[in-house]
Amino acid sequence: MSNESTTTAAFGLSGATGWLVGGALGGAIGAIAFGLLMWLLDPVVLDAAIPAIYGLEPVGPLGWGIHVGHGIVLGVVFGLLATRPSILGLLRDDVETDVLSRTGIVLRMAGAGLVFGIAVWTILPLLVLPVWVNAVGGSGAEMFPAVAAESLLGHALFGTVLGAVFGATVDLRGRPAESPF
Repeated sequence: MSNESTTTAAFGLSGATGWLVGGALGGAIGAIAFGLLMWLLDPVVLDAAIPAIYGLEPVGPLGWGIHVGHGIVLGVVFGLLATRPSILGLLRDDVETDVLSRTGIVLRMAGAGLVFGIAVWTILPLLVLPVWVNAVGGSGAEMFPAVAAESLLGHALFGTVLGAVFGATVDLRGRPAESPF
């Protein structure tokens, strides 16, 4: 059994707010990675569609700012969830599979981030966005490639980067963890 999978980084953001800062940082960096992918594939989404869902005119880097703001909020949610004792215990738990038993917490957090990013893609653009646009009378939903492969890829990239940055920057050693097994 490898001890590496149950250990965490010996450095990083610690204390009561370490997860908060790590989540915000990971969310911002993940949103920038996702934004660059969107900008390369369909720049209208960043420039016009994101401000439009709030009823705003596309002015300068407003879409980028809103997008990174969304990433920061989602990063904080990820940090809150990932540091719950049961989830952290699941991520730290030693497993019988050789490949997984050799992975450290950063890679496991990146995997958790990938799952989180796909969950965000399922919930926000597919379910919440249409309801939001109808409720506030905004526009721009038709400009979103919500069900498109690009949207799924972008959210998966966001979550993976978020999880990796979170795992690399937050000191999880002092956090209680409960193994669900």
